[in-house]
Amino acid sequence: LLFMGSEFGQKREWQHEASLEWHVLQYPLHEGIQRWVADLNRVYQEQPALYEKDFTSDGFAWVDIHNREESVIGFLRYGGHKEDVILAVCNFTPVTRHHYMIGAPCGGKWEEVLNSDAHYYGGSGIGNFGQIMAGPLSVQGYSNSLTLTLPPLAILVLKPVGAEGIL
Repeated sequence: LLFMGSEFGQKREWQHEASLEWHVLQYPLHEGIQRWVADLNRVYQEQPALYEKDFTSDGFAWVDIHNREESVIGFLRYGGHKEDVILAVCNFTPVTRHHYMIGAPCGGKWEEVLNSDAHYYGGSGIGNFGQIMAGPLSVQGYSNSLTLTLPPLAILVLKPVGAEGIL
């Protein structure tokens, strides 16, 4: 849920007597926020796992919820078809997490659909070069796992590409 002006990082609180601060879009960071919100909306529309099972318990599963020390969480969203899976991993600290292992419901190639730390959004560009392979190492109750580079203060959204064996 965004309030007026949040989609591009308006500096002051919205006031009904004044215009939005559209002029801040001349600055790269504000333009990056606008791109991020646009891409979030696009991915939400393109990925059935993010909307098809919003109101059923089989549309969501926690993967990593107990990592208080590193302030990382991970969860899965499932759509109506077995192959409609999204993994979201959030790093709530300003520290890059290298070699971060997280469970995955299938092996094979995973695509980095969104990375909030991409240069395109005004971030530092830390990530996984657009894709990563899941291996057959059991982690967090899943038979496969990904070893990720988690950017600081960021969210990664990943999707299996041609994966088989999805639970």
